[in-house]
Amino acid sequence: MKKVGWLSIFVTATLLTFAVRTNAQQPKTVFRIGYLSSLDPATDPRIEGIRQSLREFGYIEGQNITIAYRNAEGKLDRYAEFAAELVRLKVDIIVVSAGTQQMRAVMKTTKTIPIVMVGQGFDPVEAGIIESLARPGGNVTGITNLNIELGGKRLELLKEAVPKLARVAVLYDPDSQANVLQVKEFLPPAARALKLTLQPWELRAADDLDRVFAAMGKQRPDGLYVTGGPLLAAKVKRVAGLALKSRLPSMYTLRESVDGGGLMSYGADLAENIRLVSWYVDKILKGARPADLPVQQPTKFEFVINLQTAKHIGLTIPPDLLARATRIIR
Repeated sequence: MKKVGWLSIFVTATLLTFAVRTNAQQPKTVFRIGYLSSLDPATDPRIEGIRQSLREFGYIEGQNITIAYRNAEGKLDRYAEFAAELVRLKVDIIVVSAGTQQMRAVMKTTKTIPIVMVGQGFDPVEAGIIESLARPGGNVTGITNLNIELGGKRLELLKEAVPKLARVAVLYDPDSQANVLQVKEFLPPAARALKLTLQPWELRAADDLDRVFAAMGKQRPDGLYVTGGPLLAAKVKRVAGLALKSRLPSMYTLRESVDGGGLMSYGADLAENIRLVSWYVDKILKGARPADLPVQQPTKFEFVINLQTAKHIGLTIPPDLLARATRIIR
């Protein structure tokens, strides 16, 4: 009996040791995420935010996830090029921070790899990117930022900051469908209600910024409204710097522009967007299909004011406007 007992213990211990060693030798699953945007990875605040947010879901870069970053610099052809490159890398998910045309370019490269869109400014249903907000269908889901719909609110805030505002230069990329729609359909009614005259300025290439600002100055605008889109997103600091040099009170869609010297921005809350992106990534890596994950719209918005810029251009921001800001750069 003693021999049988000791034999049983020995066999059990041996099996346990084998199981532990076998388990230790099993390769850990490392998920590959592709991140494609128009912002420099070194300065894109979303990247560090996504890293931290993914940590909360248990994903640590270099341990169980790798992230391949690609900066398209606002160029449409580079989105297609980099998306194809990410497909060849066999990433598990592609996260895309871009507009409608860029999303379409990425979608053409794969029908199977899940795509998470970040801050799609144009209605993704109307654009044909998804079937519906509730059930996207296909391999695309993510968040939309209501960028176009917020145009009137931005003009209103700019008017409050500059009561004598009468002429507003509007800088936009004519190759962006969302930008064109904003300039031609959404902004004019709001401008008329505020008794503002809009002065649209097309920007077809980042190299044209100096020329456009020089010509813009001859029309003596009282303020500047900068639309969104990959081309302008790629040059946020350059645009903000030129506006500052021209002493123009400026309104933006991206808070990065205000960090770079712009006066104000109003848009979807960046922290909430980052949290939602990480939520989508987690769900998909755990087996959820993009087709079944509803596209979400922002519920929180941030209003950022740069008081250093206001002082530089000789503008005093009304106290009640400051009180409504969610973030102030002093």
